[in-house]
Amino acid sequence: MGRRGGAGRALGLAALVAAACVAGVCGAELSILRSPASVAFRDGNWPIPGERIPDLAALTMGFSVEEDLPWPGLGVGDLFHRPQATVLVTVKGVDKLPVKGFSYPIENAVPFSLDSVANAIHTLFSEETPVVLQLAPSEERVYMVGKANAVFEDLSVTLRQLRSRLFQDSSILSSLPLNSLSRNNEVDLLFLSELQVLRDIASLLSRHKHLAKDHSPDLYSLELSGLEEIGKRYGEDSQQFKDASQILVDSLQKFADEMFNLYGGNAVVEVVAVKEFNSPLSRKTRSILQASQSKNENPYNLAYPYNYDYSVIFNIVLWMMIGLALAVIVISYNLWNMDPGYDSIIYRMTNQKIRMD
Repeated sequence: MGRRGGAGRALGLAALVAAACVAGVCGAELSILRSPASVAFRDGNWPIPGERIPDLAALTMGFSVEEDLPWPGLGVGDLFHRPQATVLVTVKGVDKLPVKGFSYPIENAVPFSLDSVANAIHTLFSEETPVVLQLAPSEERVYMVGKANAVFEDLSVTLRQLRSRLFQDSSILSSLPLNSLSRNNEVDLLFLSELQVLRDIASLLSRHKHLAKDHSPDLYSLELSGLEEIGKRYGEDSQQFKDASQILVDSLQKFADEMFNLYGGNAVVEVVAVKEFNSPLSRKTRSILQASQSKNENPYNLAYPYNYDYSVIFNIVLWMMIGLALAVIVISYNLWNMDPGYDSIIYRMTNQKIRMD
């Protein structure tokens, strides 16, 4: 019985570990490289859902989210001093990076986007034109809004521009130790070009330091997949992959320090290391042929989904109506009990005029 019980517990533990790896806990990690004192991150091994990373970025910047985030890794912090910038770098091809700072496992590492945070910044700070930069060099995908259009217009974003930028005099090839990496390999050049983008962003921002001192928050979202391509090309046990990982860690740490210092110590720099994104949950889709059936989708006359702003709107309308009702009652009572001879200036002036005549 003892052996069977021990074997059962071992199988149960193995099943839990396997379930955790399937859920994405073992394949991704969130690291906080730099953060100001106003944002309180706690040291622990609490997993964070991958789909809630945009909500975490929004909360650290002081924005509200539709659904609460019951995650112990983020404390309350200072509500009146929020970060001036959030920098989120996504590294594909590795499940964790040996960087300095707090690290948390990611549960269910699905693809995410910071579009909701960018929309919140545009809505609240539309007149101040904040910097919003979302970039994926390997996919030639770039999104720049606000002052980023003028500051980062010279930033290399296409593969052809990245390659030509590497062979200029001020590129990282002249100062970065390549070790086992080669300048003649396209995969290595793609990896190095992404590091060049990190250096160029910090360099361009250092020339326009006034952007880091305004009152509008800035958002930087970068996606790097060069390390993943090196792992596919040489293998994860190769010397090229090990050298590239170390070069990437050093570059990310330097980039985090530069961005943190440019914003006067008031910026959050985060890194998401993901081995491979899990496929998102499948969505139910309908074709055009099913349009005729849409009329009967709600045969029971169900209510619309709950809106999280309902309680706020309800309280505003309720107390405004109560205040107006009390104001009408008080005014009506005073008018009813008013003495025209003493309380009304109209009757008072009329009586004096009559007496003078």
